[in-house]
Amino acid sequence: MTSIMRQKDLRPAPALIEFKGMKFLITDRPSDITINHYITELKKNNVSTVVRVCEPSYKTDELIQQGINVKDLAFEDGTFPPQLIIDEWFETLKFNYQMSPEACVAVHCVAGLGRAPVLVALALIELGLKYEDAVEMIRDKRRGAINAKQLQYLQRYRPKSRLKQRNGHKNSCCVQ
Repeated sequence: MTSIMRQKDLRPAPALIEFKGMKFLITDRPSDITINHYITELKKNNVSTVVRVCEPSYKTDELIQQGINVKDLAFEDGTFPPQLIIDEWFETLKFNYQMSPEACVAVHCVAGLGRAPVLVALALIELGLKYEDAVEMIRDKRRGAINAKQLQYLQRYRPKSRLKQRNGHKNSCCVQ
């Protein structure tokens, strides 16, 4: 029991990342046992959507009852997301922002150090940060986040104005 508690203690605290009016909460994965504590943390950060990028390991009923949407965008651990996942991630962000501009999107993988930070880094890059600055912003709050393979992917990633409105010059997701 004590070793399990120590393992849990090694995981970083939830990290709130804010940039240009968008808010992301990077966390580790909850369990059915910790879901109530997780919901408390989500509510404290005004989370309206949880994106899980790992295999489901907990029931979503309680989240949904609390008005928190859950979106599954799982991809392989230690890697970067395939294009379909990236497209769905940005659609989820745009929809979330249109429905509730002040709300936060929580994203988690197992430990909150690989897949989840990569998705947040992609959003930050789309919002105008250089990849190095996006990674630094995340690592300031999630020490050890983003492995070498994921870092190389982010370095090559080119933004495509995915978080900007198409019918005008106004950015629909950001305060400029």
